[in-house]
Amino acid sequence: MLTAKNIFKKYGPLEVLKGVDITINKGEIVSIVGSSGAGKSTLLHILGTLDNADRGEIYLENRRIDTLKGKPLARFRNEHIGFVFQFHHLLPEFNALENVCIPGWIAGKKKKDVTERAVTLLETLNLKDRMENKPQQLSGGEQQRVAVARALINNPQIIFADEPTGNLDSKNAKELHELFIRLRLQFNQTFLIVTHNEELAAVSDRTIHMKDGKILAEPIRGEEVI
Repeated sequence: MLTAKNIFKKYGPLEVLKGVDITINKGEIVSIVGSSGAGKSTLLHILGTLDNADRGEIYLENRRIDTLKGKPLARFRNEHIGFVFQFHHLLPEFNALENVCIPGWIAGKKKKDVTERAVTLLETLNLKDRMENKPQQLSGGEQQRVAVARALINNPQIIFADEPTGNLDSKNAKELHELFIRLRLQFNQTFLIVTHNEELAAVSDRTIHMKDGKILAEPIRGEEVI
């Protein structure tokens, strides 16, 4: 479903990505792990069209997306890609329901339809009684679930998550792991996750290891990467 070929990226003299190839299948939960500076987040941001590669090609559902620019790119990203970040990035002046609705409103969908889907998602994520609360009135785990609902509002083909448990305690982190699995089972949702959380990586369908801007050969499950 998502395919990237020969991705290179430099920041000044620093070569961050050195010819990365990656393929993600529909309905997979795939984690990318590696030490700081390995290029994980840079790769995620490039695949999610938040940054540009210096070289390489990216395809989502057989459509080349790395060549999109300006308004067509913004529209494609809004309609086909969801994002979950470590620090939630919820807008403090809006309540939980409104935060979830915003990408749907930006896409120009009917307000009634967007609100109904947002309510359904928040109920699915056990936030039925928190819809009118603003972010500062929510726990860290609740804020992250609102961010997940927002990522799902436009029924994206893939969700990119950058250290989604990095700001959560162990209980909320475990609940988020279970949520990703439930969403995959319920909606056949695809996830690509950058994480240092070994437990989250362990419950993924695949774990991709990065080192020095390259993807290492994927080990057979149960084997360790040296």
